[in-house]
Amino acid sequence: MLDFTQFSAAFPTDGPKPYDQNGIREIETFRKSFGGVLFIDRVLKALGLGDTGKVYPPKGDSGLRALHQQICATKVSPHAKLSVFYYLLLDYDELRGARSNLAEALAEESGLPTNYQLLMRGLWHMDRKEFKFALENLAHPSLPAEFADDIVTVLVRHAKAAAAAPQSDGDGDDDDNNNNNDDDYSLALAYYHAAQPVLQTSEALELLFGALARTSVSEALYFSRRFPDHARQQLFEKLVASVLDQAADAAGARGRELASLPLTGAEEKWFHDYIAVGDGRKSKNAKTVAQMRQLVTGRHRGPIPAGGLGGLGGQGAAVRAAR
Repeated sequence: MLDFTQFSAAFPTDGPKPYDQNGIREIETFRKSFGGVLFIDRVLKALGLGDTGKVYPPKGDSGLRALHQQICATKVSPHAKLSVFYYLLLDYDELRGARSNLAEALAEESGLPTNYQLLMRGLWHMDRKEFKFALENLAHPSLPAEFADDIVTVLVRHAKAAAAAPQSDGDGDDDDNNNNNDDDYSLALAYYHAAQPVLQTSEALELLFGALARTSVSEALYFSRRFPDHARQQLFEKLVASVLDQAADAAGARGRELASLPLTGAEEKWFHDYIAVGDGRKSKNAKTVAQMRQLVTGRHRGPIPAGGLGGLGGQGAAVRAAR
């Protein structure tokens, strides 16, 4: 079996190497775009290898040799150590081109299990903002939901950044410059539906719920019902707020979807209270959504005002369509 404790057995000693000034600069640029933390930083920290950002990338050949020694000296399983070497060799493969398969060769010679390879390759693609390729690995059914909160957080945040970015400049890469909410959040939701992780942090939960609410009002409602009443009410109010935020949403398809939801008695009360006396009353679109709900439930009294509801002009037609 491969003796990975020998540097020359784990890493090539000749040919192009990824940790020169240009390679380090590129990695640091990616790290900065992720708020200062890469996924490999999280892995190394979990192995007890120092502060975030101070271990990877290694500085040149001497830095890589020092990191190799540090990893070998850690009191973790051989597979965990090999996983980090696998990630580092992906840096080599990227530099050397499509014919290079140093990472795969290490995995084959060392017997590194497939699930370790999938995880580290997925995290490597995450660190390079290649999110579609990342999900091809991270959403595999054999994987536990490692780093799930961080993965969801990154995917949703970068979807938001893409939605706020200018439209494509014609280079053909429309995925990162798309203002369509369904497309923006599709990767985050695809990961969530495939991995079905139990999220541990309120930040990840709120970001995921926001993505659900912007994509499917009904799906967000059913998601909120998994939680105890207090948290469930907070999520429900976030759902209503997401529709009220924009006039087009309030009187358009999302407004009709919200007004047509099969609410429980508690949810009906939360809806009314939020629109009538809660924060929702501050929205200029509150009246529109409230009257749409009244039409759907048969509680509306009197004619719809001419010209529309809530100062939205011709959007009254959308309200009538909810009947």
